[in-house]
Order: sequence, then C-alpha cells, then structure tokens
Amino acid sequence: MPLKRFNFIIFLYMSSCTNSFVPPDTEKNPHKREIHGDTRIDNYHWMRLTDEQKSAKKYDNQTQKVVDYISAEDKYLKNSLKHTKPLQKTLFDEMVGRIKKTDMSVPYLDNGYYYYVRYEEKSEYPIYCRKYKSIDNVEEIILDVNQLAEGYDYFAIGGMSVSPDNKWLAYGVDTLSRRFYKVYFKHLPTGKVLDQTITNTTGGLAWANDNETVFYTRKNEVTLLGEKIYRHKKGTDSKKDELVYEEKDKTYYNGVYRSKSGSYIIIYNSSTLVSDYHILSADKPDGDFINFTPRGKKHEYNIQHYKDHFYIISNMDAPNNRLMKTKINATDISNWEEVISHRDDVHLLGLEIFKNHLVLSERKDGLRAIRIKNMNTDTDTYLDFNEETYSAYISTNEEYDTNILRYSYSSMLVPSSVFDYNMDTGEKVLLKRREVPGKGYDQSLYEAKTIYATSRDGEEKIPIYLVYRKDMKKDSPQPLLLYSYGSYGSTSDPYFSSTRLSLLDRGVIYALTNVRGSQIYGRRSYEEGRMLNKKNTFYDFIDAGKFLVSEGYTDPSQLMCSGGSAGGLLIGAVVNMEPDLWKGAIAAVPFVDVVTTMLDPSIPLTSNEWDEWGDPRNEEYYHYMLSYSPYDQIEDRAYPNILVTSGFFDSQVQYWEPLKYVAKLRDHWLGDNRLYLYMNMETGHGGKSGRFRVYEEYALEYAFLLDIVGIKS
Repeated sequence: MPLKRFNFIIFLYMSSCTNSFVPPDTEKNPHKREIHGDTRIDNYHWMRLTDEQKSAKKYDNQTQKVVDYISAEDKYLKNSLKHTKPLQKTLFDEMVGRIKKTDMSVPYLDNGYYYYVRYEEKSEYPIYCRKYKSIDNVEEIILDVNQLAEGYDYFAIGGMSVSPDNKWLAYGVDTLSRRFYKVYFKHLPTGKVLDQTITNTTGGLAWANDNETVFYTRKNEVTLLGEKIYRHKKGTDSKKDELVYEEKDKTYYNGVYRSKSGSYIIIYNSSTLVSDYHILSADKPDGDFINFTPRGKKHEYNIQHYKDHFYIISNMDAPNNRLMKTKINATDISNWEEVISHRDDVHLLGLEIFKNHLVLSERKDGLRAIRIKNMNTDTDTYLDFNEETYSAYISTNEEYDTNILRYSYSSMLVPSSVFDYNMDTGEKVLLKRREVPGKGYDQSLYEAKTIYATSRDGEEKIPIYLVYRKDMKKDSPQPLLLYSYGSYGSTSDPYFSSTRLSLLDRGVIYALTNVRGSQIYGRRSYEEGRMLNKKNTFYDFIDAGKFLVSEGYTDPSQLMCSGGSAGGLLIGAVVNMEPDLWKGAIAAVPFVDVVTTMLDPSIPLTSNEWDEWGDPRNEEYYHYMLSYSPYDQIEDRAYPNILVTSGFFDSQVQYWEPLKYVAKLRDHWLGDNRLYLYMNMETGHGGKSGRFRVYEEYALEYAFLLDIVGIKS
C-alpha cells in the first residue's frame, strides 16, 4: 500500500476516534482569464451552472458533481456542529416563542375599505383581509396565502393590487425565490380566479381607472432587470399584450405604478445615478406615455402628483436633494420651481402628500426626522421622538383627504410601533406596539447607547449603535457582534429585534454601524464609499471594530462580525484585511467574486451596477476592484471562524460565488478555526419563506457564534 494512502487511512481513523471531522475537498479545474495584461486562474469556475441545469429533473454530470460537493459541505457542517443541535433547538424555540401566533396588523383605509393582514395560530403565511367602511363590519378574506402555498417548499406573494372599483385583486406568485412572478386575477365578490395569467413579471402592476386595463413590467430572463412595460386587458391572453415601453439601456431598472392620487400611470426608469419617468392619464389607458422631462446625466429624482402640480425631490445641483414643483401640463425641467432649497446638513429622503399637508422624511446628523408642512398656513412641525437613537418612517397612508399621518417607530429598545398623528392638533395616538410573548420583554433590563469611532483618514465620524443587558459585566471585554451593510447608499437605522434577545440574554453585545457607502450623513457618505472609494467601506468597519476593542467593550478573542449580500462582500473583505481582529464571521449570501461578476453582463444585475462598483473592463477599475475582491485576495493564512450561507436559486448573488469562495478558502486555510457552508437548496436570496421556518437559519447562525465564544447553552 502506498505510504500516502496508508497515512490518509490512519488520519481518517484518528479523526473518527477524536470525534473530529475532515473538511470536504473538491477537484480543481484551472480556468484562465486574461484582461488588461493580467492573468487570473479560477480553479472552481466549473461550479457555475445554468438555471436549466439546476432545475432539471435529472442532473447532468457537471450538475451532479456540484450538488455532491454541496452535499459534502452540508454533511461536514452538520457533523461538526452536531453538538450545538440542543442549543439550536433552544434558540429556535425562543425566537418563535417571541412571535405572537395569532396577530393582526393595524388596518389602514383605502378607497372605502379597511385593509389588514392577520395570522392564525399555526399558520406560516399571512391572510389578507378587508372590511367595508368600518372596522366593525364583516371580514372579507381576499387572499389566504396558506392555502395557496400548500405543496410548495417556497412561496411568496408580490405586488398585490386592487382595482379602483374594489372588485378585482391582481397578485403575483413566486414559487422558486428567483423573483419572477406569475400574476393572477381574482374577482373578489365571487372568489373566482381567471384562467388568464401573466408570466415573467416583477409582480407589481398598475390599474387604470377603467378597471379593465393594467400595466406591468416584464423581466429580462438573463439580466433579471425589468426592461419592458406592457398594457394588458383583464381576461385576455397575455401573448396579445401591447408593448408600451422598452428600455434599451441595460443599466436601468424599470417598473410601473399608479399615483397615490389615482390620476396617473407612471413608468419609472432608474439606474444607480439617473432617474427617468413617463406618465399617462389613468383615465386614458389606451393613450401614449409622455416623458416627464428629458433624461439627464447623474440626475436622480422622484415625482408625486398633487392637484394641478407634480412635486419633485431632485438632486439637480443639490447633492442632498431639494423639493421642487411643476404644473401637470409643463413638466419639463425648465419649468420646475423650488419649494425647499438644498441644505448641506439635511438629507431629504422622501415625501408624502395629503390634501392640506406635505410630510417630508429627512435625515440630519445621522438620525431620521419627520417634518410636516401645512400648505394652508405655510408652517412647519417636526415630530419629537425623545430618544437618543431610533428609526421613524412614514407608514401606509393611502388616503389623500385626511389630516392624520400614520408613521412607524422603533429603536434598539422599543419594539416596532405604529402611531396616528393629527397634523392639525399635534395629537399622537399609539395604535399598536409589537408584543413579545413567551417570557416577555422587560425594557428596563437592557441599555442602548451610541458611540462614535473616527475613520483612519479622519474624514468620518462612524456611528455605532450598541444594545446590551444592563447586568452585563462592564469591567472586562465581552462577546460582541458587529453588523453593517455599507453599499448602494443604504442606511441601517437602529431598530428593535426580538430575535436578537437570544444573544443579549447570553451576554453578547450587539452593535450596528453605518460606514461609508451608506448615506448616514447624506450623499457625501455614499460617494466616499463607492467606485474608486470603495475601500473606505471596509476601512470604516475595521476601524469601528478596533474602536470597540480599544474602548474595552470586547477583544479579538470575542469580536464577531456579520453582513449579507453586499454586506457579505464587506465581511469577505475585512477578514482578508484584518483576519486577527475577528473571532468569527457570518457572510450571508455574500457577493465575493466581484471582478468576475462585474466583467460578465450576462450575470443577473451586473450591467445595472457598474455605476456602484465600477466597470472592470476599464483598467483602472479592474485593478482597484481586484485589490479588494474577497475571492481574489484569499491567501494562505489563519482566518477567523467563518460561516457562509447561500441559496441555490439566489437571483441576486448567484450561488456559485459563495460556493467557490468556500472551496478556495479551504485550499488556503491554515490554523484550527472552522469554515462552514450552509446552502439552502430550496430558496434564493431571502432564505426560507414562512414566518417560522426562517428562524431555523437564525438559530444555526446564532449557535455558530455562541459556540465559538464558548457559550454552550
């Protein structure tokens, strides 16, 4: 017997005797890529499958090889973490136990009906309901998703829309988690669902005022971008639908909606840096859409109809946006008038229009604000929230002729709450605060605070929102989980999570930070964290982690980090840059093979994102992206403990990115820390469907984190 094979057998025997497990290995098949005089070798390119291969009833050889490797990783994960199964069950029971089993949302009024969602005791999915004119009237169930979801591993509803005469419901269905929706039409008085459907849509659609015509968006099956808008007559064959708009530029998302006023059907076109709109009277559904104003360069705006004007939030000569208006028959940009000017210290985020009030969503000093402008008296009021850190959002406000504003509120300590605010009298009414059943939630046991780290270049004050138990040991470093996202200008406001209590009650500090790439301090924060400034995102996160260590909250033996999607890219980058800073990391559905993906326009969403990351077909962007791309920067080193999660049918970050990432990490892994892959073979980017099943994955992630810091129960 060859010595190598003999030693391998001995190794396996010793491994079994010591109750350890051998990480899976897989073949290397070098694939050469050359561009800009640079050559990259990808040993795991063969793991990329087509949608047809993944969905085939009988796998071909390549598919079987990929699935076998995923299965080996899954076996290794389950065997290695078998000792945490009791903890996973405990965590799952805790998390689910904090969910109110029989529950109902706060009803909102729309076109004469009160709409709400409710859940029954053991149901995974929502039941959509309404009541005519009064909340005390008889309930009408318009859609019971539990019945529709029977027999499916994954089921999601998208784009529910009721016709203006209240008789028809259009809704989209996705059973694969690829975000392709099939639209159905249900006659609400009889419950009959039409045989005629519309396939390959984004789910959303807009009803015209004739109650017969709808407009919808069809996706490109390769890029997954909405690119064509169609006109459809209810009850007809969708193959006969009329194309009313086609976007030729593959960097744009496109969609269609009905204005809150009910007066217009609006097509929107949106890239990373440019917005564009086309409008049509909802009373003339067979007419032609007209362009709101010629498409500009680096001009982002949105529109809302109000009486004989459109109000416009625009960044034209205003990085943090300004409010403008124009008459409905003179929408060209040359006619726009300023209502609220640009402010360097305030970021204008959104607008809600009522008959006598304008409600503005703003951000100042990193915190959200809600501003109410009385159109009759021309006076301004800001809502007062009386908390250091919080999240406050304009909620569902479908009624136009009302003085009541509905908004939602949450903080690190306060569960999600819904309020009605009288914009004339200032009276505030709490309608609902999320209950935390089970053992309950005693806010007095917890503490939240905001601290600020300084970026290494001295340009950014990095906010870190902390929450922990008051009885935590404060004289020594503690286990701490640091989370961020940091891309696309997305800002993570501090919020309450009952799931998070399972960490806090075990002595873990939770920290949320907004780094550059978000818009925490307005447009500047975003611009300094994208394209050729992208490394600032990673540097800020690392600097936040080091600050938490220097302030004594934690140390590298207890500091953990997590992020998902583009936040998974963040995690992949920082464990490469500073592997010794972290005890463990969770990279959820991570975008880690940045250069390869952004070089391939056939991969879904690539073309839309060149303005976010850069186009590596340009040599300057290529080399810059290569310098931080997690997959490309893997080296022989001791990494922290890492759990990577993914979905086999992910439409946003293709499954092969995290799969290749794990395979390559294994090839370069040094030291005794563990690397795990969890691949959900049934779902996509958002994980499992249903309100309970998703917590199985949360329980796994939390058990992994607790295990590596020595918390066993």
